[in-house]
Amino acid sequence: MRVYFGVCGIGLGHVGRSATLAKQFQKKGDKVLFSTYLDAIDYVKNEGFSLARAPALNYVIKPNGSIDLKRSSVYPGAFSVFIFLNQIRAEMQFMKAFDPDVVVSDTRGSSIVAAKTLGIPEVTILNQYKVNIPRTKRFLRLARIGDAYVLGLVGGLWAIGDRVIIPDFPKPHTISVENLRIPPVMERKVTYIGPIMDVNPAELPKKESLRGKLSLDNRPLIFAPISGSAMEKAHFIEILQKILMSFPKEYQIVMSLGDPNSKIENWKNGNLHIYSWLTNRYEFLKTCDLIISRSGHGTIMQSITYGKPMILIPTPNHTEQNNNAKRAEKLGVARVLSQKDLTHKRLLSFVNEAFTSKSLNDSVKYIQGEVEDYNGIDAALDIITEVAAS
Repeated sequence: MRVYFGVCGIGLGHVGRSATLAKQFQKKGDKVLFSTYLDAIDYVKNEGFSLARAPALNYVIKPNGSIDLKRSSVYPGAFSVFIFLNQIRAEMQFMKAFDPDVVVSDTRGSSIVAAKTLGIPEVTILNQYKVNIPRTKRFLRLARIGDAYVLGLVGGLWAIGDRVIIPDFPKPHTISVENLRIPPVMERKVTYIGPIMDVNPAELPKKESLRGKLSLDNRPLIFAPISGSAMEKAHFIEILQKILMSFPKEYQIVMSLGDPNSKIENWKNGNLHIYSWLTNRYEFLKTCDLIISRSGHGTIMQSITYGKPMILIPTPNHTEQNNNAKRAEKLGVARVLSQKDLTHKRLLSFVNEAFTSKSLNDSVKYIQGEVEDYNGIDAALDIITEVAAS
């Protein structure tokens, strides 16, 4: 079988889960091709997959890592239709050359349109159907107009695909519930499959054994895996790193910068150990006691699956992340801290409270037990294979 992955290239969340599926197809002897752009390009190359470079579609980031609504509405807003049409043209060329049996679109509308135009079976991976422009008082009217335009365009694109798989838990434990207002007409195409992860908790040694392997002691361990696009991460890393370096010695902290291309592998400053990239991320996830991170969908799903409470700091003006964070807090598995309130005193207060909060730890352990039987990889592979054969 020949499987074509058209993947959103902003950040590494989309390409990470698609790469997990692609490896499984390759193990079975299937051929795989990725089409992507921006941050995901180097990830695909480092993983050794065949790559087609697609035209990039992105939003504008302020120096503080937040989304610049005004500039994003002009660039790429004014050119987004042109870029999108160029993406479709490129996708059709790539698909004709590769001749896939099935196209897997991870949040790539252009891949869906190209596949449907060429008559190729298609599966969409999606954790955000509803797209909202961040609302500020100054741009509220623009946001409302933008919502109507984007929902009409993007929602229509998701609807034309053959199947939609959502790497989230079904209700009542869905994380992306506010971002997944799916119309009833689409529900027959949709399957909630749980997280798509390389390693499940049961596959790893016990927490104590991992601590010895990772040269960690018995102090409470805070794990800070940083996600997002390169521009989004830079300011956040700078602030968080300074704060964590001055944390009390009673905590040991591991921070991953999420940069697979850095030439500096790791370094240590007091009780803070910083890694540019972790190939054994799940080992740290299993042995840690608390997660501090952005509120990306993948990070939250992994943390719940591993039964870890979270302190979430959403990217400013990022509607999806803010919705994810609010939902995780409502489920009782996380506390949410705004980036504008991110100070040493405030974060330490949140950390101390998290380690003493019985309700926080009980909630995440309860939901972990409720969702432990979901295997996103197997479910996704079955659906993609079924669609390819249809």
